[in-house]
Amino acid sequence: MAVKVSNKLNNAFEGALAGGGDPATSPLYVFGPFLKLIVVAGVAKVTFGASLWLVVITIMVVSAMYRLVMRWVTDGSGGSGLSEEEFGSWAVKVNAAITFVEYTLTFLVSMAAMVTFIADRLPMLNEAIFGIQYRTFVAIALSILTGWLVNRGPKMAARTFGPATAGVLVLLWVMIGATIWQRGFHLPDFNLAAFSGDYFHFTLAGYVRILAVMTGIEVFANLVAAYEGTDEVRSRRAFNSLLIIMGTTAATMLIVGPAILELSDPTNLKVSVFTQTMDALLPSPLPYFGTIVGIAVLMSASAASAQGLQNLALGLKKRNYIPPNLGQQNDFDVADKPVWLEVAIVSIAFLFVGTNEETYLAIYAAGVFILLSMTGWAVTKRLIRQARENFTIGKALLVPGTTIAAILTTGATVIIFEERFLEGAWSYLIFIPILYIGFSFSRSILGEPDPILDYLGGLDTALLAGFGFGQMAPAAVTVGSPGPAPEITWDPEPIEQSHWRTEHKTIKKIAVLLDGSVYAAQALPAAKRICRETGASMTLLSGVKSYSHGPQEQFNADLAARERYLDSLLEQLEADGFEVDKVVRMGSIAAVTQAFVGSAGVDLVITTTRGKSGKKHWMSGGMSSKLMMRLDIPVYLVQGEQPKDMGRKPEKILVALDGSIKAEKVLPYARTLAQVYSSDITLISVPQIPETENYRAPADVVENLRVGAEAKMTNFLEAVARGLEKDGIKVDIIVKGSRPATTIVETAEEGDYGLIMLTSNGRGSFGRIIMGADSERIVGSTNRSVLMMPSRPE
Repeated sequence: MAVKVSNKLNNAFEGALAGGGDPATSPLYVFGPFLKLIVVAGVAKVTFGASLWLVVITIMVVSAMYRLVMRWVTDGSGGSGLSEEEFGSWAVKVNAAITFVEYTLTFLVSMAAMVTFIADRLPMLNEAIFGIQYRTFVAIALSILTGWLVNRGPKMAARTFGPATAGVLVLLWVMIGATIWQRGFHLPDFNLAAFSGDYFHFTLAGYVRILAVMTGIEVFANLVAAYEGTDEVRSRRAFNSLLIIMGTTAATMLIVGPAILELSDPTNLKVSVFTQTMDALLPSPLPYFGTIVGIAVLMSASAASAQGLQNLALGLKKRNYIPPNLGQQNDFDVADKPVWLEVAIVSIAFLFVGTNEETYLAIYAAGVFILLSMTGWAVTKRLIRQARENFTIGKALLVPGTTIAAILTTGATVIIFEERFLEGAWSYLIFIPILYIGFSFSRSILGEPDPILDYLGGLDTALLAGFGFGQMAPAAVTVGSPGPAPEITWDPEPIEQSHWRTEHKTIKKIAVLLDGSVYAAQALPAAKRICRETGASMTLLSGVKSYSHGPQEQFNADLAARERYLDSLLEQLEADGFEVDKVVRMGSIAAVTQAFVGSAGVDLVITTTRGKSGKKHWMSGGMSSKLMMRLDIPVYLVQGEQPKDMGRKPEKILVALDGSIKAEKVLPYARTLAQVYSSDITLISVPQIPETENYRAPADVVENLRVGAEAKMTNFLEAVARGLEKDGIKVDIIVKGSRPATTIVETAEEGDYGLIMLTSNGRGSFGRIIMGADSERIVGSTNRSVLMMPSRPE
């Protein structure tokens, strides 16, 4: 009997390695800006310990707050505690915007700290050429490498960066042990004088500078669903993972922190204070091994932020908050475009702002504490509601604790913005509104998400990267159970008969678009076959552009050449017995076609997806894609590997349907072509509910939804097939996959279908360019001919 292999986490230590990369690295870089402030000001003896203890207290209360979240939410969606139900859609969009900025800043801070560690051992990297430090080029190169590795999927990233978190935990405990061994066990003083007079300002300023140790703590609430066991076991293991990481971080702050203060020189800009302390405490060559571990884990944190952005994009795509193209998955099933966008932003920042991590730390911490403070208030609000509904002393006593956590994190946010507003915190006031507007615009164009995908969005949250940290897509955040799955419905229900299922379409006139190139002429064999089988007449249609800055003589010459070219084709076609005429008009071919089709009663437009250059231009805004924005009749896009394929009779036709009435608009043309060609038809539907093995939600939930969706889609296709079979057409049905474009293209290749037929989800030109569509991705990904029926929104 085969043994089932589980990819879930078995214990708290595995969870610590899977989710602890970001907070575990923070002691490596937070002390530099902290000590530079208080040592230079001469207040370190008074304020140092107070700032550290404030941070440790904050770690404790925020960890306790997340213990509650882990108990309430065991499906992995507890990351920030924000939901539309609790706060409204504004909270979801603000959360998503801040998280996008935070992931980018995580990449910036971690990569900047990493090149600082490298430069500690290779000081020449601090030298400059053309005013740019060599370390900047190293940072950009490593950023590109990291993006490339992450975009090759989580397995590649896990193999590359997996051991790093374990390495940094060992390094931190070695530093703790070496400190105690050489200097004894001494905790920093909590001097009350730090909260009086001028000291108070430096105490708070130091506090906010080392608050970056809190980054990534929220991931452990996301990891609950990633463990084996019951809900209670999983939540306990997730909290124990949090304790391992945050306990190590707090111990490092309290035990190694005083040693860093005494042994390092924060004014030494060539070597980081952590490296200076390693050199002083550890015997050679251990400090060099420590540097290697630090470099690896900081690169791991950068990689984890990039993977977090991938998952964020997938979640936002499911909720229609970003264009589908931005969340499109590559061959490794990850959304690669957001990562390359992140790498581009990071590279620009390194070039123009520099690679000093201190530059980005305050901005970084500001966003973290906005999210943590929102989480604190969300948890407090939930507790109060629960206490009102079912009052217990225990719940009532928890409210003050979560309120303190909310006040601490909110206070830290205010302090950070007041302290570092002019040094970069102001950027949130620009980027957050821009992203907020972008999310709102995307939702307005794409509409509300499907209720099933909306429900699943709240479950697709556990990031099992095997390294670094992760966070669920904020657009899918819920506090509490997502509730029962909604009923799957269709537009229309499968039993409802649309008139497209029985309608016949007669093709009497076709227009073939020609630009004088051999590539456009490859549409003629398919046009000739259709005309021969249907008896339709043919118009050779062409447009010649007139440029205002060009000479009239050039336009006249181009027009005459095009006339001669079409005349030669017309003679050949007439000799072969076709009823044919030609039309040449001034203007772009797309505009000419729109005007001609509307006035001449054309039933079908035939063209190729390649222009004069021979390059496929559908996805780059070429003529064939523009036609779909302008026409209301189908466009037959001729494609093929070889010229002989262009006019081949399609023995089998693949018709894609998604259960909507507008998708059925292609059926009359499928019926007509299948009859005239004596072709078989295969109807295919792709449930957008992910297949169980490809989804991070609880397997039984997804499996039940998947089975229900497949059953309803099968009933739907069988109802459509019955109408086609009455006309003597042989019909098969296929229900499979979860990614429409990929599944349809792969099925067409595997089954050697001669023609793919579908309805585009037209949204108008601007929306189509921005949002993209599965129909366009199909055309761009296959060499099979495609007949596409434009569909306008009602």
